[in-house]
Amino acid sequence: MKITKIKIWKENLELTRPYTIAYETFTHVENLFVQLETDTGLMGIGAGSPAEDVTGESIDACEKALTEQACDLFEGMDLADAVSRLKAMETKMAATPAAMAAMDIALHDLIGKALDRPLVDILGRVHTAMPTSITIGIKRLDEMLAEADEYTGRGFKILKVKTGKDVEEDIERVRRLKAHVSADVRIRVDANQGYNVDQYKTFLAGTRDTNLEFVEQPLHVNQTAAMADLSEDERNFSMADESLQKPADAYALIHPPLPFGLFNIKLMKCGGIAPGLEIAAIARHCGIGLMWGCMDESIASIAAALHAAFASPATRYLDLDGSLDLAKDMVDQGFIIENGLMRLTDRPGLGVRIL
Repeated sequence: MKITKIKIWKENLELTRPYTIAYETFTHVENLFVQLETDTGLMGIGAGSPAEDVTGESIDACEKALTEQACDLFEGMDLADAVSRLKAMETKMAATPAAMAAMDIALHDLIGKALDRPLVDILGRVHTAMPTSITIGIKRLDEMLAEADEYTGRGFKILKVKTGKDVEEDIERVRRLKAHVSADVRIRVDANQGYNVDQYKTFLAGTRDTNLEFVEQPLHVNQTAAMADLSEDERNFSMADESLQKPADAYALIHPPLPFGLFNIKLMKCGGIAPGLEIAAIARHCGIGLMWGCMDESIASIAAALHAAFASPATRYLDLDGSLDLAKDMVDQGFIIENGLMRLTDRPGLGVRIL
């Protein structure tokens, strides 16, 4: 079975709900799409959502890498050579991980369809269902509480709150949110590199009785060494996000004293399912728990992350809400969310349907 046609295009996807994090406000997102077609008529689809502020890649650089490099690697390829070509892509396209992810995801979708099995079963399923968080950006207290009511009214039981602009306001927002929601609603925090060590200690002390799940990326990536100034409990409570992009970063973060007790894997940072599972294996063997996260992404890449997450024994958390606020998408289906609980379908490949 050979890949006979590759289609690459980008889409400007408006968000139904703009949101703010520690350093930026988002109203829309550009995604790249890759569609592969074989000589037997099968089609695989993947998507990439570049985050230039995190990985340094622009949407134009990603599109160029796909059209000039990925097409040369994969057009005309026999599907049996997929693994070796993916390894070659990691070398040639290391500077554009979202582009790599789009092609990697499309290829994995195609492999699943060729074997007529859901991808997770080919990878080795270990989970069948898990709740995802849904994110509340930085906003006024009344707006935050209203959004929390909307999400809990839709059945979500885990709220992720963006912080990192003002530590005292962050403490107040988290405490007010905890008092506002029912006792069965869990809260986690993403500081997006917004604190220094002293501010982070202040935040932890001020929210100690709110029973937070964890805090994601509290310090700037350039301050990872400063995590050693925290206690072991504080470091175990902290999750690496921007500090963890590719598998090599995972190796750098497993030397004692461990700066983070938890890892957040995003396919758009690491380059797709294959490198994401490499990070997952490192975490598993080092006793580090995993969350699988996302950018603002198509259902295609969210489904891909869910397949990888359910094939990893170290997976403890999901934060895969990135497609929920898209005003449009190029695919549908892929997964089921009921009261915040995510499940995969029994459709082959990623389970998505190209619109």
